[in-house]
Amino acid sequence: MSPTPKPGILEISPYVGGQASVAGVAKVFKLSSNESPLGPSPKALAALDEAKSSLSLYPEGSARLLREAIGEVHGLDPARIVTSGDGSDALLTMLTNAYLRPGDECLFGKHAFLVYKIATLANSAVPVIVPEKTTNSAIKVDVDTMLAAVTPKTRMVYIANPNNPTGSYLNRDEMARLHAGLPEGVLLVIDAAYSEYVTAKDYEAGMEMAVRYPNVVMTRTFSKLYGLAGLRIGWMLASQAVCDVINRIRGPFNIALMQQLVGAAAVRDPDHFWRAVKHNNEWLPWITAEIRKTGLRVDDSVANFVLIHFPAPDAGGAKGIDGEKTAAKADAFLKQGGVILRGVASYGLPDCLRMTVGTEEQNRLAVSLLQQFMAA
Repeated sequence: MSPTPKPGILEISPYVGGQASVAGVAKVFKLSSNESPLGPSPKALAALDEAKSSLSLYPEGSARLLREAIGEVHGLDPARIVTSGDGSDALLTMLTNAYLRPGDECLFGKHAFLVYKIATLANSAVPVIVPEKTTNSAIKVDVDTMLAAVTPKTRMVYIANPNNPTGSYLNRDEMARLHAGLPEGVLLVIDAAYSEYVTAKDYEAGMEMAVRYPNVVMTRTFSKLYGLAGLRIGWMLASQAVCDVINRIRGPFNIALMQQLVGAAAVRDPDHFWRAVKHNNEWLPWITAEIRKTGLRVDDSVANFVLIHFPAPDAGGAKGIDGEKTAAKADAFLKQGGVILRGVASYGLPDCLRMTVGTEEQNRLAVSLLQQFMAA
């Protein structure tokens, strides 16, 4: 007999990232993974070059260098920050490893990040998938529905804010109401991977709540706006008690010195930060408006991507659009034209594609191809 994994493991569908190449197409633009079109900060690249001399050395175990840089920029206590060299995904997983017991319930939205379910099942806990609210221009978590799903077995609640792949967000008041309705023993984990892109005045990334409340954790990443997806740097802000728990179970050198040096340089470069925000503020509304002109629904987004809806295969001529204009056929057409978007069927959205905001060239080509597809 072969060894048997613990309950829940074999229920997991392995995570599959965005496609990066197309057979037979030489030049391809990858707009499937929400990567930064501007790349890393020049200061981060300089730090990367300088870090070469440290490759033979173990890093300082607490990642003090990076934690202090993050604390300095955001006005936070470095003692309440934990970092990861495997992205914020690793921290999300460590939180479930530390706080979920077999049979505990973990709540998250129907179209939430797939890692929440994977991490929950890996701990033999029960994923509770909560329906989301759909309007004419958004799909988002409904606070009342989420609170109604809480039971005595609820141990953790995940909220991606903004949410991927829908691009929607909960405002400061909605987040406060959600937290106020949770029992004190429930851990609220705010995944703020795309928070740097949000300019809405009623948005708060979760720092205030994580500083104030012992049962709130906020996670962040350097993989998106900072353009360091290849280095996989993540961090979390939590109470000292929660940080102590995670520090007990994380790897002893879980973030390399190279990662710390580059991350510290990136977070200390406000000029590059605001260039990235400006680029997104210019192209996100343009992409949204131009694709909507084709007759397709594009949801409102505050992140660096948009969710595009296509007719279901059996929808006929719904809303005046040819029933053959499906997400699968659009995906194939775009790939042959050299653009890869992200299919999101695994997120419960089989008739949608997600498009990352790219460079001007990439954005214009992707929109032009969609226009051609819809006009054919």
